[in-house]
Amino acid sequence: MENNMLHISASPHIHSGKSTASIMRDVIIALAPASIAGAVIFGLRALLIIAVCVATCVVCEYFYNVIVKRYQSAGDLSAAVTGLLIALNVPANIPIWQCIVGSAFAIILVKCVFGGIGCNLVNPAITARIFMLVSFGSMATQAMPKIVDVTAGATPLELIAGGETPAMKDLLLGTTGGALGETCAVALILGFIYLLARRIITWHIPVVFVASVFVLSYLSEGSLETALALVLSGGLLIGAIFMATDYVTSPPTAWGKVLFGFGAGLLTFLIRKYGVYPEGVSFAILFMNILTPYIERLTSHKIFGGVK
Repeated sequence: MENNMLHISASPHIHSGKSTASIMRDVIIALAPASIAGAVIFGLRALLIIAVCVATCVVCEYFYNVIVKRYQSAGDLSAAVTGLLIALNVPANIPIWQCIVGSAFAIILVKCVFGGIGCNLVNPAITARIFMLVSFGSMATQAMPKIVDVTAGATPLELIAGGETPAMKDLLLGTTGGALGETCAVALILGFIYLLARRIITWHIPVVFVASVFVLSYLSEGSLETALALVLSGGLLIGAIFMATDYVTSPPTAWGKVLFGFGAGLLTFLIRKYGVYPEGVSFAILFMNILTPYIERLTSHKIFGGVK
């Protein structure tokens, strides 16, 4: 007799064909222009920092899984992406040992201790950047480009705070002081276009995040040129495109992403305007990571057949 029983299984029932490794591979490809630009602008030491951060993250995840006898996840490239993001968020003149400490902190204490990928409460790369910022004074001493003659050792945000607007060409090409992966806006925008084309991320968080900072900066400064310079300065683009869009620590719904992006933009503007730190992107994303469960609950769709 034919078995007519209904079999029920957990979702998803349709596989998109994408895996963690394939998604992370696309993120690495999207970050390649910024990595190359960092090496060209700040010198070959940028490549050393990238190699050290990536290797430290992968090795730490591998040995942690071996020690606690957990499924080996070091090969899914998520640790490599975390290491790459950490490297692109530090200055090229940072001591190598600090890169190792920050990378180990991100993987072991922020990611693995909470259960590994998919279980971390906050973005590991963002948290590591803040940890390094408050722990190491070298994070505040931004490296200057090697390919141009820079006489003033000020970053674009410091120049704007002093009443001077950096040249748009320098901001677009990255020939300014700053972290090795955050200065070249053209490279970051290319990565954003690639991620959109591959449907790895949606437009909601990056666009709303950046637009919020732009509008608030324009209302505050009264200058379109200054507002645009503030958008292209600091870690706004790399944070909005590559870290605020993290699957685990950002809302899954469209309206949730919009709220997340606006909240991050508002906090970034307030910290830049009134805080003691010149850059507020990392703190803003970390705070919104904490609010993500509440935003998700607020904007989640009613399950078909579910109770009101």
